[in-house]
Amino acid sequence: MLDCRGQRCPLPVIALARRLPDLPVGAVLRVLADDPAAAVDIPAWCRMRGQEFVTAVEGPGYDVRRIH
Repeated sequence: MLDCRGQRCPLPVIALARRLPDLPVGAVLRVLADDPAAAVDIPAWCRMRGQEFVTAVEGPGYDVRRIH
């Protein structure tokens, strides 16, 4: 889990980009981010980087699966 609550975008996306490579392929990282822009920025980052945006969850959180 990556807690980015209270951070304004693009900081949650930057933190995601730094943390995801530390995880094994196939792992899911939950990013907690309460900035409304994260709802758009995190899925967009996944598309641009070829990672899988799994789902948005209440909290608010976003699950991202490392593909490569």
